[in-house]
Amino acid sequence: MYEKIKEEAALAAQELLEAAKLSAGQIVIIGCSTSEVCGQRIGTASVPEVAEALYDGLRQVFAPRGIYIAAQCCEHLNRAVVAERKAVPGAEYVNVVPRPKAGGSFATAAYSKAEDPVVLEEIRADAGLDIGRTLIGMHLKKVAVPVRLEHDRIGEAIVTAARVRPKFIGGCRAVYDESLM
Repeated sequence: MYEKIKEEAALAAQELLEAAKLSAGQIVIIGCSTSEVCGQRIGTASVPEVAEALYDGLRQVFAPRGIYIAAQCCEHLNRAVVAERKAVPGAEYVNVVPRPKAGGSFATAAYSKAEDPVVLEEIRADAGLDIGRTLIGMHLKKVAVPVRLEHDRIGEAIVTAARVRPKFIGGCRAVYDESLM
């Protein structure tokens, strides 16, 4: 079961990587309900081993390319974010360590597997994967654009993806740089 979850996470990550044209130094926010992955209602059946498999699958795609994973905590920690310190230089940190029932299993896995983890109140990520309807939009840069994934489920959880693009400024006759979209 865990190997299948790891594989599904890697497939979704690969699709997002390509659709969002992510590059080294960028940040992907991940919101994840392991309860939903296991077919339960969000917040009811936290499973640390599922979280570790998910994190490993995502990291095998993003890490070799220098893309950072940021993990959204659950509502008990006000959806704070676990990130690598080097991904967020100069950021203001909060003093908390997530746990499965206070922060969520995925954030706990990210914290334990990171080289030098920090927790922030918020972040502005370049793309994101919402695994199990966790509502990651608050941590995406403006303007978020939905990405339709072929691999839109991990376990039983629905996966929603997003990338960002620069804001359009100007009137209807403005010329836009297509390479930024």
